[in-house]
Amino acid sequence: MYTILLVDDEKRMLDLLELYLAPKGYRCVKCESGVAAIRYLENNKADLVLLDVMMPEMDGWETCKQIREFSNVPIIMVTARGETTDVVQGLKIGADDYITKPFDESELLARIEAVLRRSVGKQTKLEFNGLVWDEAQHKVQYAGHDIFLTPKEFAILGLFLKNPNRVFSREQLIVTLWGYNSNTEERTIDSHVKNIREKLRQAGFPIDEFLQTVWGVGYKWGDKVKRNGREAHYTVSYI
Repeated sequence: MYTILLVDDEKRMLDLLELYLAPKGYRCVKCESGVAAIRYLENNKADLVLLDVMMPEMDGWETCKQIREFSNVPIIMVTARGETTDVVQGLKIGADDYITKPFDESELLARIEAVLRRSVGKQTKLEFNGLVWDEAQHKVQYAGHDIFLTPKEFAILGLFLKNPNRVFSREQLIVTLWGYNSNTEERTIDSHVKNIREKLRQAGFPIDEFLQTVWGVGYKWGDKVKRNGREAHYTVSYI
């Protein structure tokens, strides 16, 4: 059963959405503010978020931005406004789809099903020399032991594993993970990389052989190491 987080400041709309979705087998969790939704997602799992844009205090745009700081849960923006600029804004800040009120029940269900299908298709589990990066469960393991990374550390590690031997500049990492308009400084990337190295090193993974600093440029994840005069090559496997 999929869990859908419904976020709207109008209780009537929350009840209506649940009336549409519950008979189709969806478990609905209702939040009446962006703050409540963020608090829920920080401690619980949801498969999709239906997020209203026009809410007091914290609107849907800001709520979406803050969710994207720690979660890749699929988000469908729900609003009475249908201008093209609003659609583009929602997609730029991390929304997966957009539906305008008033909407047809069948259209809403179709959009939810489509987003969930795409979400399942994007989930990956990677293995590299015994290190397992599980996107679906947001978990990293080595030798059967969990390695606890922050959301940004987890995202950086996944980016490296998906792109072995590609050199990423600090600016590229900032744009990829924080967006074009971010004020994040390059030293923040250095701090995250340092934390990744320390945590994987403490877990026994030979991180220093693979996560390499490219001086004057940035970082890369190498897949070749020399041991006892011989070159060993490791590959990333999807499992």
